[in-house]
Amino acid sequence: MIFKPFKSTYLFLFLFLNFQLISCSKQVQNSKFKIQSLNNDTIIKTGAERTALYLNLLKGKNIAVVANQTSVLTVLERVEVTPNVMGSKKITQHLVDYLYNYKNIHLKKVFSPEHGFRGQADAAELVKDGVDTKTGLPILSLHGKSKKPSAAQLKGIDVVVFDIQDVGVRFYTYISTLHYVMEACAENGIPLIILDRPNPNAHYIDGPVLEIEHASFVGKHPVPVVYGMTIGEYGQMINGEKWLKNNVQCDLTVIPLKNYTHKSSYSLPIKPSPNLPNDKSINLYPSLGFFEGTTINAGRGTQFQFQRYGTPFFKKTDFSYTPQANEGAKYPKHKNKLCYGIDLRNYKHLYKIDLSFLMDAYQRTPKTEKFFGSTFTIHAGNTKLQQQIERGLSEEEIRKTWVEDLEAFQKIRERYLIYE
Repeated sequence: MIFKPFKSTYLFLFLFLNFQLISCSKQVQNSKFKIQSLNNDTIIKTGAERTALYLNLLKGKNIAVVANQTSVLTVLERVEVTPNVMGSKKITQHLVDYLYNYKNIHLKKVFSPEHGFRGQADAAELVKDGVDTKTGLPILSLHGKSKKPSAAQLKGIDVVVFDIQDVGVRFYTYISTLHYVMEACAENGIPLIILDRPNPNAHYIDGPVLEIEHASFVGKHPVPVVYGMTIGEYGQMINGEKWLKNNVQCDLTVIPLKNYTHKSSYSLPIKPSPNLPNDKSINLYPSLGFFEGTTINAGRGTQFQFQRYGTPFFKKTDFSYTPQANEGAKYPKHKNKLCYGIDLRNYKHLYKIDLSFLMDAYQRTPKTEKFFGSTFTIHAGNTKLQQQIERGLSEEEIRKTWVEDLEAFQKIRERYLIYE
């Protein structure tokens, strides 16, 4: 079967052998579709691992991949079990290595997002172009002088493949990278394939919705802080809501997950960026991420990023730590200074944004110290949250101001869901 990437449709493909057979149909954009598993396998399979759905789309084509350290898949490799007896074992491969060595797929270049191809650069640090030492492929940064692939960089490319692990938080910049990749593909008439991945924060929707006048690379779209969608679903929303420049739409195909719902528990096998080292940090990130726009250290420069917060000017507490330069945080706030604060490593699992951390830190900050920084507004997505904190509103009062916008967003979100 020839799979031609398409606009405004979803396509079910026939799968054979170990993948079983699933139904094949087309549906119009803004419709909802489900993936029906015909076997008893309950293991979540990423889009990258569902190779039968996309390899035929790439054969004979010149390919560019948008990828980082999370772009991996588990594949079966034939091995000799005993002399003259062959078997197989599961191995983990990077998508770039897998496609580079696949017959009749012509992988030409790699685009890398914030933190770089190997995921080691600091947050907001400019990433330079380079060369992948393993394959010799050029690596072009989408977090350097430009955040959008140029027409020259895409010249000769037939298909772009996007495979990056997101964490479902508006100010996590991989969705902004997706926006610019989609825009460049649309402008240059190049199909884009998103290999979908689970969202570890898909179990709730919460937070203030971004007001478009405060849009930036830290948040480009009118969505709440936690939006409850996979990156594939989010791409469909970017397209359907015509958020790209000049209302262009991308020729987009999403390779869906298998055995996944928004309530599925999923532990990331590889940290998505240097300062999200584990499940706890990812769960706390939507709440502690607000500290990025304040003078408060949220664990950067320690081994427990986004699992604590503190400053040197808090009153002495039982808990203290000293931020130091490390991978992903060369210049953490209050570097080499003893910080007093709160340890959240054993905090409960969150099912909504917890504003108590932000409000507590504001109350602990002496009036002689500045609390809010210049980037707080772009993290919050509005000017209201800072004003509400400064006025002393309760968390309940603040949350009530989100309700109307959240309800409106949920109606938009519903049009683009792939999974229950």
